[in-house]
Amino acid sequence: MATAQDTRNTSDSLRTVKGWASKARPNGVVMATGVLALMVLLPIAAVISSLFDTGRGSLAHLASTILPQLVLNTMGLVLMVGLGSAVVGTGTAWLVSACRFPGSRILQWMLLLPLAMPAYIIGYVYTDFLVFAGPLQTGLREMFGWTRHDYWFPDIHSLWGVSVMLVLVLYPYVFFLARTAFLEQSRGLLDVARTLGRSPWNVFGTVALPMARPAIAAGVALALMEAVADFGTVQYFGVQTFTTAIYRTWFGMGDKVAAAQLASGLLMFVFLLVALEHWSRSRQAFYDTSSRALRPQPVLLKGWSAMFAFVACALPIILGFILPVLILLDLHFDGGDGFLGSRLMIYAGNSFLLAGAAAVVVTFCAVLTGYCLRRSTGGFGSNLVRLSTMGYAIPGTVIAVGVLIPLGAFDHWLDGAMRNWFSVSTGLVLSGSIIALLYAYTVRFLAVANGAIESGLKRIPVHIDDVARTLGQTRQGVIVTVHLPLLWRSMLMSAAIVFVDVLKELPATLIVRPFNFDTLAVRVYQLASDERLNEAATGSLMIVAIGLVPIFLLTRLADRRGTHMRVSPAINIPQ
Repeated sequence: MATAQDTRNTSDSLRTVKGWASKARPNGVVMATGVLALMVLLPIAAVISSLFDTGRGSLAHLASTILPQLVLNTMGLVLMVGLGSAVVGTGTAWLVSACRFPGSRILQWMLLLPLAMPAYIIGYVYTDFLVFAGPLQTGLREMFGWTRHDYWFPDIHSLWGVSVMLVLVLYPYVFFLARTAFLEQSRGLLDVARTLGRSPWNVFGTVALPMARPAIAAGVALALMEAVADFGTVQYFGVQTFTTAIYRTWFGMGDKVAAAQLASGLLMFVFLLVALEHWSRSRQAFYDTSSRALRPQPVLLKGWSAMFAFVACALPIILGFILPVLILLDLHFDGGDGFLGSRLMIYAGNSFLLAGAAAVVVTFCAVLTGYCLRRSTGGFGSNLVRLSTMGYAIPGTVIAVGVLIPLGAFDHWLDGAMRNWFSVSTGLVLSGSIIALLYAYTVRFLAVANGAIESGLKRIPVHIDDVARTLGQTRQGVIVTVHLPLLWRSMLMSAAIVFVDVLKELPATLIVRPFNFDTLAVRVYQLASDERLNEAATGSLMIVAIGLVPIFLLTRLADRRGTHMRVSPAINIPQ
């Protein structure tokens, strides 16, 4: 008679044999995910391989002339944007999540509005508003009777000016993650700190802030990745960074090898930011957010404290969204784009088409990679997939260079083969096409979509997959019948984020787009480069208006994710 131990040993052996057999059988989902990961990594590998091409290119000349300045400017940009976005995002997130004051409920979603404002657009706006001939300085001279030499005014076309513009539109990354972390903190820990005589601000600095530090670090890392990747703002402000140098080297000097080598140098900054983001994730802790747990009781602010909180939260909204929109409206009515009824609508249609298609494609790819990471136990395959999700940290100029190198090589090979075999020229089939653009967007934004999908998958118990498999479902069937119905909210959130990012994306679109295929972002950049800011205002307003729709959806989805937590009423604690 078999003992219980024999039965357990036999069961373990069967599971082991079954695991070996499943690993031996080729799996369509795993194979598709592996091919996808290799395709996403191909542009990055193409850029890095340029470091070994020492026989060509003008990198030595660039290293002796502008490279030191590029390094200093990029490091300064990282320091100022990181500090500014951390202070603004964390401070406003704490005020709206832990305190109650007049207007706090509407401010908590309005603080995300600057996310719909591209950095290059806000740079164009404030340039027109703050220059010597702009409304602000002109009004000051008329009011006080000043002349040019009677007063000093800071030059916005500088490194600090670019940093301020980027902070105004990038702090929502920190705000969104920090607010979520503050709302999910244990009420018990905060109440204990209060009973020990700590003031609300002391509780924030000694308890709440350390617990939310991983989320804040992740938000700052995302903001820094966007800052390093920015092209339109630094180009317009005349600040030399790696992104502008790559574009000028490729198109101005015609040196593709040197451009790729500069892109490889920029990856060094990127890898540091990725390491920071992964370090913050590794230190994350998870708290009880079930229905048994109460959210921390908000503190009711009154008097000067309430006024300070309101001003502190309203100021980023005014400077990052309301004032720029008002200036854009004034510029538009003063001489907007004359193509509003014809070609401008074509640009808007192109932008909507690219953003919508990229949202669908990238979200689908994220579901595949998320499922593969969910079922993997480590090893080369899972590491390959994780490497493929680092594209968000890579600037659009780098990805554009990396995409055009392999696609251009394939087009040249195909054209030569068709000429030899059929005496027919195929020209550029892939490079400079919509397919190349979607390819670049997938490499760039797969990490964003994967973050939302992976977060949703963590809420689905793994044993549900096992039950579905025992009922006869294939891996593909598990994705279709189990995951997709449960992931619809995460998929919508992923698609909304990708849609907004693609709508605002400029450098990759500028480099990879097909001929005579302009988007709103490209149209605005071209008009602003020609100092036609009044005409650029029309397209800028359309970008902001279209981007507000997924931002609104994003806020609604984020709020509904927390509805399962009971909210306790505000308590009036003496300040």
